[in-house]
This record gives sequence, structure tokens and C-alpha cells, in this order.
Amino acid sequence: MNTNNRKSNKVIVTGGAGFIGSHLVEALIEKGFHVDVIDNLVEGKREQVDARATLHVADIRDLDAILPIIDGARAVFHLAALPSVPYSIENPVETHEVNVTGTLNVLIASARGKVKRVIYSSSSAIYGDQEILPICEDVRGEPKSPYGLHKRIGEEYMALFATLYGIETVSLRYFNLYGLRQKSEGAYASVVAKFIAYRNAGSPLPIVGDGAQTRDFVHVSDVVRANIAAMESGQVGKGETINIGGGLGLSVLEIAKLVGGKTEYISPRVEIRDSVASIKHAEELLGWSPRVAVTEGIEELLKNSLQK
Repeated sequence: MNTNNRKSNKVIVTGGAGFIGSHLVEALIEKGFHVDVIDNLVEGKREQVDARATLHVADIRDLDAILPIIDGARAVFHLAALPSVPYSIENPVETHEVNVTGTLNVLIASARGKVKRVIYSSSSAIYGDQEILPICEDVRGEPKSPYGLHKRIGEEYMALFATLYGIETVSLRYFNLYGLRQKSEGAYASVVAKFIAYRNAGSPLPIVGDGAQTRDFVHVSDVVRANIAAMESGQVGKGETINIGGGLGLSVLEIAKLVGGKTEYISPRVEIRDSVASIKHAEELLGWSPRVAVTEGIEELLKNSLQK
């Protein structure tokens, strides 16, 4: 890699001011890349963007705005999205514009800008309920929300652009992420972040339904490693879809026990019952497997929250 050539050394992170994106930006800079961040700062925070990166306050729904930013980049990591299942159910038009039209714009800009590879942040939400666990990538998903459908459409666009326009693409299907900087309130909060916030406030942890529903939790640092592996791997680039998870299902009640504190049960809602990833393809195609155990990750978050 020629670090003196800014153009060939340039990578783009859409949504780089957000939870996952800000961690990815830092890792890419540490590897010697010049990072341009595209974020409209609606959910992302300016202060989370590494000072060594170039922040462009722009919206992926505006093709003209992102075209010159993406032009000439070596790779684009497309993380920008409205990534909430409940929010997408309540706001299907807005979330479609961001998650589908925005993704198409990123691909158009990447193709015009001669980008080598686009790494797309997809989601396990595309699977819906599955009886056979762990879930493999060849299972035809049945999304239970507009968000899940949006991500499936995004994956189809990735594969189509690889075929029609010669741009390398790969889609990473994240399972349940957690880690530092994750929101603990609002439409984008995760159960881990929420539980820690409730615990620190001395409030009971809210258990939706019976709490027996399972999720596959993966630490943000492991997701960052998967993204970089997807950029560097010679085994992908034709629109492949790859699960990125911990490979282990834990119930909401088990997560509550790890966090600690009293619990209370609240009304059930529309959601996937059980979710566990098969990570065989990630191991084979990316040479990736998770390193951070959930017990270690939650312990880190608890210590960090007490220091604030």
C-alpha cells in the first residue's frame, strides 16, 4: 500500500459518526488509511469521529453530494442506515428512503468513482423466524419488518452491481451488536446497553414477554475486524452474504443475569423469537471468528459505565 498516494489510500465510511462506524474509522486510520466519513449527524455524533479522519456532513439520500466524496476511493464501508426494527415499522417511508434509496446511491457513486470494493452492513433481521438453528446464509429469509426487507433489498443490489457494473461487493449480516458508544435509549438502543443503563439508575431491567427469546451477541470490535477482513480478503467480491455473529444463542434473561439487578416483565411485541448465527462462511471466506466473549464484553461495559 502506497501511503503517499492519498487517492489509492482513501477509504469511505458512511455512517462513520455512529456506533459501529466510529470504531471502524479508528481501526482503519491505525492501519494507515486516509478515511473520509459521510454522516448527516442525525444519529451520529461529531465528537465520535476521530480527528484524523475527514468528516463530510452529508446525506446518502443526496447522490450529488456524495459523488465527489466517494470518487477515487479504494473501498467504501456502507454502514449508514436507520437500523431499528420498531422505528421501521412506525416509519416505513423514511426508513426505505435511507436504507434502500441511500444504499443505491452509494453503489451508483462507487461505480462512477471506480471504487474497487463496497462492504455492506446488512442484518440478521432479514431472516425472520427460523426453526433450524444456527442460521446459514443460504436460508431464504422472511423479514418481519420493513428494516429486514430493506437490508435484503440492499444485499440484492450489492450482488446485482457486482454482476452488471464490475464493482466488487460483499454483504455482512450482523447479528446483535453491543459495545462502547452504543445508545442506551431511543429507537436504536440495544438490550445490553438498555439493561446497563437501567441497572445504573437503580431501576428494574425490563424483560419483554417471557425473556426466553434468544439472540446472538457480537462485540463491536469483532465486527470491525470482520469489515477489514472483508476489504482485504481475496475470497469475496461477488456479492457474497456472510453472517457475523458470536455463534452462540443467549436468552434475554441470561443477559439480564450477566448485567445484574432486579427485573420486571413487560408486554411482548412483534419480534424474532430465536436467532443464532452459523459463522462457518466467515471463518472460510474471511478467516474471521469472534474473539470477545459476551461475559468479557459485558464486564467491560459495566466497568466503563461506573467510571462515568
